Amino acid sequence: MGSGFSKLSAEKRGITGVGSALVDLLVFEDDDFLKGVSDIKGGMTLVEGDFADGVLEKTSADVTVVPGGAACNTIVGVGMLGGEASFVGKRGRDDFGALFETDLKKNGVKPQLISSDTATGRVLSIITPDAQRSMFTYLGAASELSPSEVSAEQFEGAAVVLIEGYLLFNTELMMATLSAAKEAGALIAMDLASFTVVEESRDFILSDVISSVDILIANEDEARAFTGIDDEERSLKEMARYVDVAVLKQGARGSLILCDGVVTSVAAVAGDDIVDTTGAGDLWASGFLFGLVNGYDMVTCGEIASRCGYEVCRVTGADIPEEGWARIRKMIPVD
Repeated sequence: MGSGFSKLSAEKRGITGVGSALVDLLVFEDDDFLKGVSDIKGGMTLVEGDFADGVLEKTSADVTVVPGGAACNTIVGVGMLGGEASFVGKRGRDDFGALFETDLKKNGVKPQLISSDTATGRVLSIITPDAQRSMFTYLGAASELSPSEVSAEQFEGAAVVLIEGYLLFNTELMMATLSAAKEAGALIAMDLASFTVVEESRDFILSDVISSVDILIANEDEARAFTGIDDEERSLKEMARYVDVAVLKQGARGSLILCDGVVTSVAAVAGDDIVDTTGAGDLWASGFLFGLVNGYDMVTCGEIASRCGYEVCRVTGADIPEEGWARIRKMIPVD
């Protein structure tokens, strides 16, 4: 396999995610329907609690309800790969919150959830025929996670703490999470999550956040928003000026990983059965981080990641079925 990422502790293999506890509401609609809802295609837009209800009244399409949230999707993937996984977030005391917590346990994830009287957050994802998804997010209880509710004890045993980019909207919570993770001796991975988030938070990232990040994950749009560079290899190198491991996800073209000055190019898994890209980047990160904490080389990490990203695109939502996980597990090296 070659050598893995040298800064990781040999004694720790846990991955803990911190992010929004959300339920996904998935709807397949055409571009005209989306234009009637928003002039933004792709990315993530924050909305009020009644927004999704209003949109759902206009559609005759079936609605799929599944647990979601960027960091949660990644951590569930780690659990399904057999990794040591846990998730820190805040849920409502309602049916959606109960569904969310039950799903974590079912998928091998230790829930570290705080409860609130506010409704559980939800994301309306409108999926157009090109398999692109446009997300409209009501954070609900997820937005109430406070700095005082995050501590180093929650990250005990974690080799890596994954922070989703959406936490950038809550600057105090972001800083408290970075501090607690560092106190616990964990490395910090941040998935930038959405180009719209990066555009609004770039100054904060550069001034306060990036100096604490060890692993930075972005897709093409997010990398461009962060670096201001169109050329992807140059953009990757710019990302790597700040962190030890920089990742640029290129969708159907694969991914680029820069670690220890070496760029590793990983091909995407090819297939003509793509249904929905919801969770593709999140599950890519599952495979990559799982490989990283287990000491695999960058090629192996990237190949597991690519397979995870492909398998989730074959289904609606971010919930890979067991047969998909079985195919992915066959790729994992045997010690």
